[in-house]
Amino acid sequence: MSTNPVRSAQKVVDVLSAQGVEYVFGVPGAKIDAVYDALVDGGPKLVVCRHEQNAAFIAGAIGRLTGTPGVVLVTSGPGTTNLVTGLLTANTEQDPVVALCGAVGRKDRLKRTHQSMDAAALLRTVTKYTGEVNDPDNIAEAVVGAFRAAVTEPRGAAAVVLPADVLAAPTSDGITARMPIPPLASAPTDAIAKASELIRAARRPALLVGIRGADPDSCAALRQLVAGTGLPVVETFQAAGVISRELEDNFLGRVGLFRNQPGDVIVAHCDVLITVGYDAVEYDPVLWNSDVERTLVHVDSIPAEIDNHYQPTCELLGNVADTLKALAGNLTGLILTDDYRVGIAEQRKALADIDLAECSHESGGAGLNPVAVLLRLREELDDEATITCDIGSVYIYLDRHFRVYEPRRLLFSNGQQTLGVALPWAMAACLVRPGTHVVSVSGDGGFLFSAQELETATRLGLTFTHIILRDNAYDMVAFQEVLKYGRTSGVQLGDYDIVCYAATFGAHGYRVNTLEEFATTLRRALAEDGPSLIDVPVDYSRNTELAAHLHDDAFE
Repeated sequence: MSTNPVRSAQKVVDVLSAQGVEYVFGVPGAKIDAVYDALVDGGPKLVVCRHEQNAAFIAGAIGRLTGTPGVVLVTSGPGTTNLVTGLLTANTEQDPVVALCGAVGRKDRLKRTHQSMDAAALLRTVTKYTGEVNDPDNIAEAVVGAFRAAVTEPRGAAAVVLPADVLAAPTSDGITARMPIPPLASAPTDAIAKASELIRAARRPALLVGIRGADPDSCAALRQLVAGTGLPVVETFQAAGVISRELEDNFLGRVGLFRNQPGDVIVAHCDVLITVGYDAVEYDPVLWNSDVERTLVHVDSIPAEIDNHYQPTCELLGNVADTLKALAGNLTGLILTDDYRVGIAEQRKALADIDLAECSHESGGAGLNPVAVLLRLREELDDEATITCDIGSVYIYLDRHFRVYEPRRLLFSNGQQTLGVALPWAMAACLVRPGTHVVSVSGDGGFLFSAQELETATRLGLTFTHIILRDNAYDMVAFQEVLKYGRTSGVQLGDYDIVCYAATFGAHGYRVNTLEEFATTLRRALAEDGPSLIDVPVDYSRNTELAAHLHDDAFE
């Protein structure tokens, strides 16, 4: 549509408003300041961060939690390159994000001049869509295109490169209406009927639920299917929480790291496996599907990615929620065999026994048992709490032992295993889930990857608790080195004073030494306003023993 000419930067803001964007995260600079200036007069709330990478982490979590792409707004050169890890993480984890990146004027695009670079070429390596605007009349359509790309499944990161002279130029062309992606229909009736026959004929059918099974509508339909059939459910990390408390007896754990966990046993021994919204990046098929002749039913909104170890017998392609509802109708009256129900009960007991055994383990060092710490944390939180997990040994224990009952309440980075995500993700959860408990958990190494955003959090008045499991080392690397080489290299870190660090930014800081101190301090932290940091020494001496049960390439 045509309107009275306005500065192109204003069209960017108009598109953001039309897309329902509430926040824009970024760091300002001269090549993007026209958009920053336009935001003064209206549009989404601007949140200035301390580093572009963290801005991208926050935006990624906004996208994951709301379904509306998070937005980052950065300048040219290093302002853009600093986004790379955040965009790569969002793209791999399938969190919708739109990055708006300033650039030098078009006449300097190919010159060796201040902050000149081929930004689009770089961004294309870490996004699913990148556009470079070369005319002010194209600016709105390019940004709209980025939003549509970000939310098209598989979701991910999209970027638009905006030259400074284009942003300053007037335009009368622009799209002001929101242009959502139309929903898919259910999978075809005949495909659902075929899948239903396969499942009814099975002796040991099971469900493996992945990332797209955790969407709100898909989760609701999945629960309906499980309630009506009694099928056992194994979650990937990204599907954590799809099984409710009411369906607890159908939960067989998560898969992705350890061999011979109850979930792995169920998946390995079932004769018909129904994968729901599963993506190979969550758990490589070679790690769980040694029997390529086994019957696989692929339920998803996108076609299966065919692999030597993933060749579905039947693909139900369409809206996941509607397909699951239709499947539930076809499977009414399904009864699992007595032998299979006994086997499921045995694995349920094994799942509970893992928690009991690990929690009761006496610490062999100066620190606390990490499992006991995390299970105590679980006791203090309700089902509405959001827990964000960093990478490190903490990641192993949270995935293995921490149960949640609603989707996207326990957030992992398992596609890229990116250090530093926990605190920025917690900030995003505070923005979109006010009034609920938000807890982020990291190691002492990962915490300092994004700790500068504590200033941003206090400036915004956010309330959350960040728990640091400290061993003063990159332990997740250390135990792998021990297994490979019999010694460690490059993993030792120094101590630092969390209490003083927190006070520097106006946050609360605590250091505890016993499990009782942790429980008391945690309750205090959850009840007080503002960010609170709790420094907890932990004993990771058993990690090398646990790693004997890891897949050989579970970590990189």
